[in-house]
Amino acid sequence: MIRTLHKMGIRSSMLYAAGLASIGLSVAAWTASLKYERAGIDRADRWGIFVGQWAPALFALGTAVRIEETREELPQEFQRMEREMRAPAGARA
Repeated sequence: MIRTLHKMGIRSSMLYAAGLASIGLSVAAWTASLKYERAGIDRADRWGIFVGQWAPALFALGTAVRIEETREELPQEFQRMEREMRAPAGARA
């Protein structure tokens, strides 16, 4: 699933931003529910908690996608290091 998300173009920074946005949306949902619904603070708390629970999932997905991004970068870095080590001493700068 993570590799599929990565291939779809979803980057870890996008998921981290979505996690932060969900925290703000949680506060906004709580405030809006408290102000505009007559159901009271219990209902507002439920809305805020419901939306607030998205943040940990988005942060976890962001971390998993970041690991996938790093996994792609590592072989290229190792190949570069190997080429540098095999180059003659005079060619290294």
